[in-house]
Amino acid sequence: MSNRTFTMIKPDATSKGHTGAILDQMIKAGFSVKAMKWIQLSEAQAGAFYAVHKERPFYGELVEFMCSGPIVAAILEKENAVADFRTLIGATNFKDAAEGTIRKKYATSIGENAVHGSDSDENAKIEADFFFSGLERF
Repeated sequence: MSNRTFTMIKPDATSKGHTGAILDQMIKAGFSVKAMKWIQLSEAQAGAFYAVHKERPFYGELVEFMCSGPIVAAILEKENAVADFRTLIGATNFKDAAEGTIRKKYATSIGENAVHGSDSDENAKIEADFFFSGLERF
C-alpha cells in the first residue's frame, strides 16, 4: 500500500471552471498535493497514456476527449491514498456514484466524468511517472 496516488482533472471539468472546487474537495478530504501541472495533452501523449485501452472500442473517443482542452495532473498524498481517493471520486458512471463524490457533483457522462484516479498503487506510480520528473515532486 502506498501513500500516493495520481489524478487528472479532465477537460470537461476544467472547461466548466470546476478545477478549484475539485482541488478544494481533495484537500478537505485530507490529501496533500505533492506535484501538480496544468497541461494540454497532444494526441500522441493522450494515446500513450491510455495505450492500455488501445484495443477497446472507446479508445479513439477517449483520446480525442482528453485532447479537447487542458487537464490538471497531480500527485496526491494521504494514508491509503489509492483506495481513499477512489472513494472520494465515486463510481466511473456518475449515476452510480455516491452523493457528495466528485463525479456525482461534476460528471455529465461516463466518458466526461470530471476526474481520473489511479486504480492501484502500481498504476499510480506508472501514471505519476508519465507526467512528473523527480524534480517536480515534493
